[in-house]
Amino acid sequence: MTVPYFEGADGTSLFYTDWGSGDPVVFIAGAWLSSSSWEFQMLPLSESMRCVAVDRRGHGKSDWVGHGYDYDTLADDLAALLDHLDLRDVTLVAHSMGGGEVIRYLTRHGYDRVSRAVMISVTAPLAIRTADNPGGIPQELFDAALAVRTKDRPQWMAQNTQAFFATHLGKKVSSELIEWTVQRCLDCSAKAAVEAVKTGFCTDLRAEAAALRLPTLILHGDADASAPVAICGRRLAELVPGSVYKEYPGTGHGIFMTDADEVNQDILDFIAKS
Repeated sequence: MTVPYFEGADGTSLFYTDWGSGDPVVFIAGAWLSSSSWEFQMLPLSESMRCVAVDRRGHGKSDWVGHGYDYDTLADDLAALLDHLDLRDVTLVAHSMGGGEVIRYLTRHGYDRVSRAVMISVTAPLAIRTADNPGGIPQELFDAALAVRTKDRPQWMAQNTQAFFATHLGKKVSSELIEWTVQRCLDCSAKAAVEAVKTGFCTDLRAEAAALRLPTLILHGDADASAPVAICGRRLAELVPGSVYKEYPGTGHGIFMTDADEVNQDILDFIAKS
């Protein structure tokens, strides 16, 4: 029996899901979410390809360690997964801060195992405001939101599902799916919930994004409240050479759930063409 765990960069025990056979697609979830959040992609796509998803350290069934939430370590964890399964010709599919892990993996470990990347609602290239990124989120607003979220994480997550799913814009999402998603977000450690967000929003990946040299598909909702499209999706598309960009109207941060069929078809078409 295959044990669905491997050792990360520093010996941390990390959990993964591995379904299907054929060309490999590896899914990297956003902060707080785990491999289980990709069921709307993995279930149908695993009928024709090999679908692998990983629980980031501190998330889901992986070790709840108190360190290693920087992109270097997370990229090394991803490298350890690809090495453990000896995957090649990989399509990396990332959501939210997972996009930063993909970018750092590629600039740190190269392209030997990876052929293409799909970025869904990612926070890259730089979401926080700096002197040369004036359109970003002000640091004081980021810090204030982090403090409120940390004070009562369950309440904050329950109150912000509307923005995640864009239900206020007409997206039809069951109350049960909303509750399930909130619980998945709570299935990460308090430490991971804080440190992963800091990494995802405050790491400058602009130069690394501009240096990417592989087919890249970028999908983003124009009503994304978590990773604003003007400073994330559109900006990333401008930086990544030759990238394919698609914007989903009236759609929030959770497009891989609310618009799963369209996202899945976009992924399949992109793989077929690249």
